Amino acid sequence: MRLVLAEDHALLRAGLIQLLEGNGFTIRHAVDNAPELGQALLDPEVDAAVLDVRLPPTQTDEGLRAAIAVRAARPGFPVMVLSQYVEQLYARELLASGEGAVGYLLKDRVSDVAEFVDGVRRVAAGGTVLDPEVVAAVMARHRDEPVDRLSPREQEVLALMAEGRSNAAIAHRLSITEKAVAKHINSIFTKLDLPLDEDDHRRVRAVLAWLRL
Repeated sequence: MRLVLAEDHALLRAGLIQLLEGNGFTIRHAVDNAPELGQALLDPEVDAAVLDVRLPPTQTDEGLRAAIAVRAARPGFPVMVLSQYVEQLYARELLASGEGAVGYLLKDRVSDVAEFVDGVRRVAAGGTVLDPEVVAAVMARHRDEPVDRLSPREQEVLALMAEGRSNAAIAHRLSITEKAVAKHINSIFTKLDLPLDEDDHRRVRAVLAWLRL
């Protein structure tokens, strides 16, 4: 898996390079500013990107805008955002395509290196990995009517699905059985009008339907 890495802090960038390459990824481009990121994302040999939101020259939202641009040019291109900030507007736009392959984690809340690496792999495989604070920010506006059909427990299950958690992990977090989790997920699929398909694909579609404008 060949990655573009965009991070302007030299020590963190060096650490991420070592971490990702030590877990089987190839860092094809490691950049520290928006113009170089834009050029790196044009490389057709790149498979995915891990990037910060705020990059030079303006330190505002360059990373997210670059992510949205590359996914417009290459639909479904996997992007893991790793940032200190939740940029609500652009986060919603990044998720709005409904194609998955998106992660958004907050640097200060990444406490498990193995989970982060696994999250990058899940995003690269087409899944979603979202920090709960990102979910809360994106959900701050009015939700679509189909989502209002979900029970409070179903919304809890779906929020954990948005974090990329397995049925077993959801069951552990909510202190219920995996069978109960599967029942809730099937009910979510039905209420969100998601037709029969591969479960992993429907999980992504359910999360994105929940977060969609």
